[in-house]
Amino acid sequence: MTDPIADRYPSTAFQDRHIGPDDAAIRHMLQAVGYDSLDSLSNAVVPEVIRWVDGLQTPSAIDERQARTEMLQIAARNTSMVSMIGLGYSDTETPAVIRRNIIENPAWYTAYTPYQPEIAQGRLEALLNFQTMVEDLTALPIAGSSLLDEPTAAAEAMGLALRTVPSGGHRILVDADTHPQTLAVLATRAEPIGAEIHVVDLNEPLPEGPYAAVLISYPGTSGRLWNPADVVAAAHAAGALAVVITDLLALTMLTPPGELGADIAVGSAQRFGVPFGFGGPHAGFMSVRAGLERSLPGRLVGVSVDADGQPAYRLALQTREQHIRREKATSNICTAQVLLAVVASMYAVYHGPAGLKRIAERTHRYAAVLAAGLRSAGADLAHAAYFDTVRVHVPGQAHEVVRAARNLGINLRLVDEDTVSASTDEVTTADHIAAVWRACSIVYPQAAQLEVAVVDSELVDESIPAVVRRTSPYLSHPVFARHQNETSMLRYLRRLADRDVALDRSMIPLGSCTMKLNATTEMEPITWAGFAGIHPFAPLDQAAGYLELITSLESWLCDITGYAAVSLQPNAGSQGEFAGLLAIRGYHRARGQGQRNVCLIPSSAHGTNAASAVMAGMRVVVVACDAEGNVDVDDLTAKITANADDLAALMITYPSTHGVFEESVSHICALVHEAGGQVYVDGANLNALVGLAKPGVFGAD
Repeated sequence: MTDPIADRYPSTAFQDRHIGPDDAAIRHMLQAVGYDSLDSLSNAVVPEVIRWVDGLQTPSAIDERQARTEMLQIAARNTSMVSMIGLGYSDTETPAVIRRNIIENPAWYTAYTPYQPEIAQGRLEALLNFQTMVEDLTALPIAGSSLLDEPTAAAEAMGLALRTVPSGGHRILVDADTHPQTLAVLATRAEPIGAEIHVVDLNEPLPEGPYAAVLISYPGTSGRLWNPADVVAAAHAAGALAVVITDLLALTMLTPPGELGADIAVGSAQRFGVPFGFGGPHAGFMSVRAGLERSLPGRLVGVSVDADGQPAYRLALQTREQHIRREKATSNICTAQVLLAVVASMYAVYHGPAGLKRIAERTHRYAAVLAAGLRSAGADLAHAAYFDTVRVHVPGQAHEVVRAARNLGINLRLVDEDTVSASTDEVTTADHIAAVWRACSIVYPQAAQLEVAVVDSELVDESIPAVVRRTSPYLSHPVFARHQNETSMLRYLRRLADRDVALDRSMIPLGSCTMKLNATTEMEPITWAGFAGIHPFAPLDQAAGYLELITSLESWLCDITGYAAVSLQPNAGSQGEFAGLLAIRGYHRARGQGQRNVCLIPSSAHGTNAASAVMAGMRVVVVACDAEGNVDVDDLTAKITANADDLAALMITYPSTHGVFEESVSHICALVHEAGGQVYVDGANLNALVGLAKPGVFGAD
């Protein structure tokens, strides 16, 4: 049905609310640079040879009200179930004071990554809290200020070990009881650099021969809880590092990795107040023993002294060093997950050590009650010791048990045909435990008659052995004791925000690929239950809204870029570089040209480009640029000729890091293709191309 009145009085267009300059400001800027319209400016700036004039097939723009209505409809297509899947993701309660004043506050979510300490003192203090939290809970003296997630943190630990233990034969031993997604990322990251992943049963003696590290899951993906001190000692005896993949909440009750002798601890801070979000983003963490800090990937916030002699925060180590080290950089990690690290740190500040311990004990108690009830009904459990995950043997009936639990509103983990597991968390209730019992009554009929109050009253052993019970204190810094009421927390967050410059008060004086402001209408849905509450391993029929979003965005990006397919899997621009180079590497191998391993990179490129190339198993050759930052075509031609048989790729940022549309970009792409190479375009400045040019059309692969 048409609405002539709405057509006559349309709502303000979305772009008019969110593109700052109005018509007068645009005219003023155009006059300053000597053009009479945006079209004439675009025609002058974008080389004709690459210009796209046929328009886009993406849907017509809608206004804010329509966008919100559509997002509500999409969110409603997702089904929020009680998740007991585990696999490293736990449901959590984001305190309202943190949700409203960090996640939903532009003072925090529009802030630039803290490369400029003089305008980032608030964020740097919050990140120092994150580091302190991780250091205390893991009992290791040095922690970084966040990584991308748990699997990539484990991969970064692997890389650190390979650099630190050159005698390790490029071998890494990995606990078989590790989350499958972590095993997959480790395998992907190991192959290009020639590392060998050996998945081992740590119940058995470690294999003979050199290796650089042993990665130990504590607790394991199966829920297994054990004392890995002997494995740590065996790793050290072999000259290797001991890496512990762990759970911060569990460490309030368990002996921390540092006290077990571990060299490195990694994991995710997700369960500290960060919603599922169908898999992210979530902040990973890494802490190390003394002596490894110079190899730590990412950022390290330190306390210094300013010109007036006052304490001041700064980045003592940071990935901006990539711009100096380039192909010698130790990691391609760039901006990590600052906002989510801030959320996790403030969760710890708000709850304090006693509050975190209470949440952990409650979580464990529900797991212990679940296990005790199943055992009393005759169930065979995989482990006698656990923190929050109970794995139960249900011979030949796993699918039926999972289906029965789903009908009761619970998602369990299907391990195999004979095994399911259930993980408890901060939001678990007695009703959830009873529902799992009823689902398991298909195999163990007596479980249907169990009552949580009765089992809880009879339970004595809570299944954390004395040998791994924590006795040391944690979070003893005063900041973790001062802000346990909302008023104090609110004022603390405001005080920190007032020490920053973000887009809520100013333009930021550092231009960057990350300066893409999301409108409030776009940010608002991330905290809605329909989006925030979906576990990344939930059955896909419960994620119909997410699948619609993903499919639509992939289609629109294909239209915008001119490519045949788009992946939304990489969780950072740096990981997009790595994934793209792996695709190029796979292309050459599929054509029987696996020897192609040279990656040409202009000297003006972002430092992550060179680091990503090395991680993808490529050898970096730098191409000169002229005074304006354009690729020197003569030098490029010479480098192509010198490496013709081994040329794998050219990485080029377009428009360039200097903001220039290089006239010769199609010619550059053609030169690389003629030599058998592929072209990777860094999409850092893609906004400048949308609707004007398509990388997939002008020659980029």
